[in-house]
Amino acid sequence: MPVKTRRIAREEALQTLYAIDIGGREPDEAIDEIVPESAPGEHRKFARDLVLGTLEFAPRADEIIGPVLEGWAVERLPEIDRLILRMATYELCCSPDVPRAVVINEAIELAKKFSTDDSGRFINGVLNAIAQNG
Repeated sequence: MPVKTRRIAREEALQTLYAIDIGGREPDEAIDEIVPESAPGEHRKFARDLVLGTLEFAPRADEIIGPVLEGWAVERLPEIDRLILRMATYELCCSPDVPRAVVINEAIELAKKFSTDDSGRFINGVLNAIAQNG
C-alpha cells in the first residue's frame, strides 16, 4: 500500500479512536463512519486493524508508555497525544514489518496535524525511548 495511503489510513484510525474514546462510539460504527466505503479494501483493512489492534493493546501500551513519561501519568496526557502514543506503541510492538523510524515519523506527523505545537517533540521523545527499550 502506498505511503500516502497509509498516512491517510493512520489519520482515519486516529479520528476513529478519538470518536470511540470521546464520543463513546462503538468501534465498528465509528470505523464505518470515518473510513470511506469507497476506499480500497487494503486501505480499509489497514485502518480497521490499526483501530481494533490499538484498542485491544491499549492496557499493555499504557504499561509501556507510563515508565517513559517521567513523572506524568498516561491518564493525564492530552487525549490526542495519548491516542497517538497508544497507536504508535501498538505498531512498534505488533507490526514488525513496519520500520520503527516510519512508525515514529508518522506519529510525529499526526501530532503536528492534530495536537499542539509541542506535541511532535514530546511524541518523538517518548517513542524513541520506547523503541530503544524494546
